[in-house]
Amino acid sequence: METRIDRRFAALKAEGRAAFVTYVMAGDPGYKASLDILKGLPAAGADIIEVGLPFTDPMADGPAIQQAGLRALAAGATLKSTLRLISEFREGDAETPVVLMGYYNPIYSYGVDRFLVDANAAGVDGLIVVDLPSEEDSELCLPALAAGINFIRLATPTTDAARLPKVLANSSGFLYYVSIAGTTGAAAPKPEDVAKALIRIRKTTDLPIAVGFGLRNGSQAAEIAKIAEGAVVGTALVEQVALGCDDNDAVKRVLTLVAEISDGIRSVRK
Repeated sequence: METRIDRRFAALKAEGRAAFVTYVMAGDPGYKASLDILKGLPAAGADIIEVGLPFTDPMADGPAIQQAGLRALAAGATLKSTLRLISEFREGDAETPVVLMGYYNPIYSYGVDRFLVDANAAGVDGLIVVDLPSEEDSELCLPALAAGINFIRLATPTTDAARLPKVLANSSGFLYYVSIAGTTGAAAPKPEDVAKALIRIRKTTDLPIAVGFGLRNGSQAAEIAKIAEGAVVGTALVEQVALGCDDNDAVKRVLTLVAEISDGIRSVRK
């Protein structure tokens, strides 16, 4: 089954450029401002949107995204409100792929079967669940695939040749390559190191590869756009929300940075 993610990567390949994948936290700094950010992302240049699912114990995330999750939770964000947020976004945008990214606990508590029905209804195209390894595919990955939702895996610099096929098993949509060891928001990746890793990974998969962790501006994203099918920016965007208390200013800051990074990615043609 072809998904919005498949169609978007195919269209961008035909266009000769990489995807700009943006990450924002659902409900941060509040529901309305979060919805305004979501609605503004495609026009600002986002090709695929990752929506963070707020969680109390985000072990893979750095301080900025941890704080974004806490702000969202304090403002009343839940899994149910996150799906409603995506559903409202879908009322005005039927094409931009949306990936829900987070941890398994909220989904497990919600109920997997119920979650997949509601996620489909809301317009979720893919899932990134960072604490569900391939050994646990029966928990969520296989049911999600059966429901027509892509299940996107993460590979890292420490994913060796023995582990990579297991990571890729049942993966779909794209592969998210974590460019540096550590949590989100760490130092910028070295393009030459990323290029070597992608050469190795491409021997094992035909999936598009989006590279994230540490990208903060248009020039850094452009370097990744030269070697990958997508560049992911998250921490730099959620940091814009934290700079002030005025929600309208937060929305403007996020979308301004998205436009600047988009320009960098779109300057690269393959």
